[in-house]
Amino acid sequence: MTIAVGDTMPEGSFGVMTDSGPGSMTTDELFSGKKVVLVSVPGAFTPTCSMNHLPGFIDNAEALHAKGVDTIACMAVNDVFVMGAWGKDRGAGDKVTLLADGNADYTRALGLELDATGFGMGVRGQRFAIVVDDGVATHVAVEAPAEFEVSKAEAILEAL
Repeated sequence: MTIAVGDTMPEGSFGVMTDSGPGSMTTDELFSGKKVVLVSVPGAFTPTCSMNHLPGFIDNAEALHAKGVDTIACMAVNDVFVMGAWGKDRGAGDKVTLLADGNADYTRALGLELDATGFGMGVRGQRFAIVVDDGVATHVAVEAPAEFEVSKAEAILEAL
């Protein structure tokens, strides 16, 4: 079943790169008592994800915070090392938290997996953005295949 507005976000955990190496973050740590924009991209270092999707949230971080967002997090079905390197490469800094969903466990729990085997990428996450308020999805924007409209930072700013 796919996550919908009004649903409680599933429990889970993510890999995160810390100053001392790989670490983890639970959904409780991410969502509890906070307004979070959770963005998913099909893959780190892929064209639309690297040139538009993640940079849009980095560039609009201040505007999103001004609308009450506590945390912006970007998730991909990649390992923690790739996500850490991608965050450095794109200049995410403390503006966007990069979350590794290496085995697509959280992506599957959301019901938003994507079969990208035809592209040699295996199971990935669909491109989406979810606004989460204290663990409850208040806005769910899932892109149609090959689209980049409803989940970009500007669209999420309008939705807030």
